[in-house]
Amino acid sequence: MSLRRRNAGRAGDWVTARIEARSRQSPLASGIIVPAALVAIAAVIRLPALLYARAIDDEAVYAVVARVMLAGGLPYRDAIERKPPLLFAVYWAIFGLFGPDNWLALHGVMLVWVLLTMLGLFWLVRRLFDTTSGVIAALLYAVLQPWATAKNLAFNGEVLMNLPLVAAYALALRPRPGGTRAFAAGLLLAIAFLLKQPAAIAAVPLGCYLLFARNRAAGVFPREAIVLGAGFALVLAATVAVLWWFGILGEAWYWTVADHTVPYVFWFHGFVHTVLFAIIALPVLLALGWRGRLRIAWRDHGAEFAAVLGWLAVSVIGASAGGRFYPHYFIQLLPPLGVLTAPVFAMAARAQPRGRWNLASFAAAWLALGSVITFAVESVQLRASAPSPAGLWLRAHSAPGDRIFVWGQQTPLYLDADRLPASRYIATFPLTGYIFGGAVPGLATRDRIVPGAWSNLFADFRAHPPRYIVDTQASPAAALPFKSPAGIARLAASDYHAMKDFPQFAQFVAQHYRRVAAPGDDVIYERAR
Repeated sequence: MSLRRRNAGRAGDWVTARIEARSRQSPLASGIIVPAALVAIAAVIRLPALLYARAIDDEAVYAVVARVMLAGGLPYRDAIERKPPLLFAVYWAIFGLFGPDNWLALHGVMLVWVLLTMLGLFWLVRRLFDTTSGVIAALLYAVLQPWATAKNLAFNGEVLMNLPLVAAYALALRPRPGGTRAFAAGLLLAIAFLLKQPAAIAAVPLGCYLLFARNRAAGVFPREAIVLGAGFALVLAATVAVLWWFGILGEAWYWTVADHTVPYVFWFHGFVHTVLFAIIALPVLLALGWRGRLRIAWRDHGAEFAAVLGWLAVSVIGASAGGRFYPHYFIQLLPPLGVLTAPVFAMAARAQPRGRWNLASFAAAWLALGSVITFAVESVQLRASAPSPAGLWLRAHSAPGDRIFVWGQQTPLYLDADRLPASRYIATFPLTGYIFGGAVPGLATRDRIVPGAWSNLFADFRAHPPRYIVDTQASPAAALPFKSPAGIARLAASDYHAMKDFPQFAQFVAQHYRRVAAPGDDVIYERAR
C-alpha cells in the first residue's frame, strides 16, 4: 500500500474515532426543546404565508378547481388543470372542511404538511445514522424549501408529493424492510404520483434498491420489490376505477399525461434559476461534493447511499423534464439532498474544535442569512400583491350566482371576483395554444390548440351563460405581470392572444355582450339583456 493511501486511511480512522468519541456528547438530547425549535423555525420562515389571506401562485388554480368541485362539478370535465386528481381532492377537502375562502386554514395545513415531511426525514436519517443527523436533515428542509421567492411558499404539487415520497423511502430504505413496509411504500409512491407527476420516477431507485442491491447481498428472492410494485399498482387501479365511475377517466388521462409535450426548452431560465438555487443551497452542495467525508459518513450504508443518490438523480430529471425550470420545481431536490448531506454536517459539527469554523458553522451562518433575506423578500412580494381591479369590480357589480369567463391566463381573477367560471377552461391555453414558461419570440402556437376546445367552450356557455366576460389580453401590457416598455417590446405571440385574433369568439362577444368597464388593463363585457 502506498504512503498516500496509508495516510488517508489513518486520517479517516482518526475522524471516525473522534466522531464516535463525541457522539455521546451530542447536544441534541431527547426532549421537547429540539422538536419545538424545529417547529418554531419552520413556522417563522413561513409566517408571510400564514398571514397572507389570498392564494399564492399555483394555489389560485387549484382553489378554483376545488370550488367547482364543491359546487358539484368534476375536475377535467368542469374545470381543466393539468395536475393529477389527488391534488384537487386535497384542496377540495380543505375548503370543504374550513370554507372556500379560508386561506389561513390552507396555509396552516401547508405548514403541518411540511412539518410531517420534516418528521419523515428525521425518522429516515436517524435510523440510518443518529439523532443529530436526523435533526439536521429536517432543519435543512425547513430552511431551504421556501427558497428565494414567495411562489415557493405556495402549497404546490412539489410540497405535496415530498411527504409521501419521504415516507416511502423511510419505510423501505433499510436492510430488512419487510413485506408490509414495502407494500406501504408502494402505496405512498403511488399517492405521491397522484399529487404531482414527477414523483412517479422516484419509485425507480427504491425499486432497484429492493430488487438488486439488498437482495443480491442476501441471496434471497426479491419479494419486497414485487410487493412494492403491487402496492403502487393497487393505488393506480383504485384511482382508475374511481375516475371511470365518475366518467372522467379519458379526460384525466389526457390532461395529466398526454397534454405534457415540451414545445420549447427555456435554457436561460434553467441557467438562472439553477445558479440562484446553487447560491442559496451552497453549503449543501459543498457537503455533497466533499467526497471524502461523504464516503466516510455512508461507508456502512453503500446500498442505501446508491438509492438516495438515484433519488436525487431522478429528481433532477423530474425538475427539468418540462423544460420550464420554474423555481418551485427545485423543491423536489431537497429531500434527497438533505438525506445525503445531513451525516456530513453532523460529522463536521462533532469534529469541530471549539472556536474554529468549518463546514457546519459556515452552513449555519449561510443558511441563517439566506433565511433572513428570503423572509424579507417574500414579505415584500406578498405585501405588494393585491386583488385585480377587474376582480374587485366584478365582486361589487355581480350577484353570487352569476358566472364569469376570463379570457387569458389570469385564473386568480375568479377568486378575486368570488364567482364560478362559466367554462371548463379556467385558463385559456387549450383555446389559444399558450406555452407555459415565458415568452418565445417567433414561436407559433396555433397548432397547440386542443382539438374540440372551441366547441366545448360554446357548449359550456349554453349550459351556463356567463354574465360577464373579462378580456385580460386587451393590450400587450395586460398580458405582462410586470408592466414596462421594454417588457412590452419583447412580448411574443406565445404570450399575447388578443380576442380579435380569434374571429369566432370576437364575433360572439360583439353580438351578445357590451363593454361596461375597463378597470386596470382589463376590459369587462356584460351580457346584453
